[in-house]
Amino acid sequence: MDNTKEKEINIIDNLFWKIAIKDDETAFRTLFFQFFSPLCVFAHRYIDNWETCEDIVQDTFFKIWKNRKNIEINTSSRNFLITSVRNGCIDNLRKKESELDWQQKESISVQSYSSEDIYTTIELEQMLNAALSKLPENIRSVFEKNRFGGKTYNEIAIEHNISIKTVEAHMTKALKHLRVELKDYLPLLLLFIH
Repeated sequence: MDNTKEKEINIIDNLFWKIAIKDDETAFRTLFFQFFSPLCVFAHRYIDNWETCEDIVQDTFFKIWKNRKNIEINTSSRNFLITSVRNGCIDNLRKKESELDWQQKESISVQSYSSEDIYTTIELEQMLNAALSKLPENIRSVFEKNRFGGKTYNEIAIEHNISIKTVEAHMTKALKHLRVELKDYLPLLLLFIH
């Protein structure tokens, strides 16, 4: 395990400790904001509806806060979060589907997801920046001005002295590139960069 990953695991474990021992609401908020979106993406591997995924993850965090004094973590805090959300998804599937349908979906969905599959917002931002750096300068610039700068296609076209059709083409190329580079995490990253 590299040093950065080890430091991050220690930070997450420390947040859990502050939540459990000191009732630290700031630590809880930090944990929530770092992991809410990544855990929603994880839940989406089981549940198709995004709102349901958000509800499951919110419920997981609610239970963590409510039961903070009694939480027993046998592996790592990161694994605890993943397992809690996965169990929430399975409970949801059990309620909504017949036992047979649930077993079929469970056999398809259950793979060995490790804590490495869940990324913090900082890690996702680094992944996004790395993917964007591979784009040609003109395409990257158009994408960043639209998604990060909030500029319209028309404003970008004027600024770059290109047609709106060219701006659209650049955006299409950028999104296609990100779709390939970031695969499962694209829905989250697109939410993240709006």
